Amino acid sequence: MNIKVWASVIGGLMLASGAQATEFTSIQNDKSSLHFVYKQMGVPVDGSFNKFNAQLAFDPSKPANAKVDFELNLASIDAGSDEANDEVSGKSWFNTKVYPKATFASTAVKQLAANRYEVSGKMTIKGRTQMITAPFTFTPQGNTAKVDGSFVLKRSEFAIGEGMWADFGTVANEIQINFHFLANASK
Repeated sequence: MNIKVWASVIGGLMLASGAQATEFTSIQNDKSSLHFVYKQMGVPVDGSFNKFNAQLAFDPSKPANAKVDFELNLASIDAGSDEANDEVSGKSWFNTKVYPKATFASTAVKQLAANRYEVSGKMTIKGRTQMITAPFTFTPQGNTAKVDGSFVLKRSEFAIGEGMWADFGTVANEIQINFHFLANASK
């Protein structure tokens, strides 16, 4: 084959792959996780949230058009024990009776590298809203894709840990949030 024929074949393949772009629109909650790590008196402590829901519209070929809305049930926290769960659900921490949910609504998504992206948006916890930016990787696997990322949340910006818990020497201000989602392609 000559160069013109190869160029035509490659161009056709590129157009065909662009025409078949896949949009991912939901996550598999049972195969997804949301973990956090913070330091209490200098010692790392792990925890997780077990109930959350996300609505998304993400086509990796058009990241600027992406939209992500995330809702987290704060009472679904697992801080390591029933006593810890009760404490962090209380008024000084998440105050889940008044503020049962945390939400995130994206305002922008941009590509950083081949399968690396960054989502920015408004995080609301306890009635306080702050801008959050989280880098993530997006790894397609047929009709699903792994979405893995992390960001640091400052609890003081959301009044998480008030009163005697406001001392950052006892519980650090920075909380590392790590997420792993298995996203589904639209049908």
